[in-house]
Amino acid sequence: MMRWRLDIAYDGTDFRGWATQPGHRTVQEVLEFHITRVLRLPQPARLVVAGRTDAAVHARGQVCHLDVPFLSGDGNPSPAELHRLLGRVLPKDVVVRAVVEAPEGFDARFSAIWRRYCYRIIDSQHIPDPLHRRHVVAVRHPVDVDVLNAAAPDLMGLRDFAAFCKPRDGATTIRELSELSATQRPDGVIEIHLLADAFCRSMVRSVVGALIAVGGGRRDRVWLADVASHPQRHHHILVMPGHGLTLEEVGYPTDDGLAARAQLARSRRTLEDS
Repeated sequence: MMRWRLDIAYDGTDFRGWATQPGHRTVQEVLEFHITRVLRLPQPARLVVAGRTDAAVHARGQVCHLDVPFLSGDGNPSPAELHRLLGRVLPKDVVVRAVVEAPEGFDARFSAIWRRYCYRIIDSQHIPDPLHRRHVVAVRHPVDVDVLNAAAPDLMGLRDFAAFCKPRDGATTIRELSELSATQRPDGVIEIHLLADAFCRSMVRSVVGALIAVGGGRRDRVWLADVASHPQRHHHILVMPGHGLTLEEVGYPTDDGLAARAQLARSRRTLEDS
């Protein structure tokens, strides 16, 4: 088998998220269908992704890998050929930015050492741009960026994010959130930047929802600290809409550290181990 790395961008508006779901249009389903067809693979293509984005969530820097079988004779495809062919057949809301041969030990999901997301909102003090409506969430109250940034350290570091995650059997909710900050663009759009080693399901949109509750003056930092320490998903947290979120970038170690990172990421982590 040959392993290739694919760098992907997509507008999540008309997708039901990344993962294949019967009866729904997903990014994985669209990509696997076209890859199988253009490469004439004997078995359906199977992609492994760095981050399984939810419905309506966008990506600018998504990464996945594909194992391609060696074919008999001289008919083996190349990464450049796949890149060229996909550029011809994919729908306009998903783009493969690059296809390259993956280094030894590379795993798009388990070799990653961080993921960077950005959530974009515009508050009631500014007029939203209708051209950005698919990528920016309008909130119906003022939001203070300085208050957002003052509260952000309360959620950072290595901790159990169970209060912010939809539970999944057998999965850990221990994560290390190393960056959480907000900036405001000249047009009034507030960008909330998050970087962590990994994110559990709905974690980003829940963290943003809790932070906006404080930045909007509806909650205080005492409430935020109490919520963050809750051992299970907290029902007071608003999960923000998917369309405000974009996966911006995925980071990997140098080639000689890929296999070791993948092995470490596969182990279930606890706070005591860390």
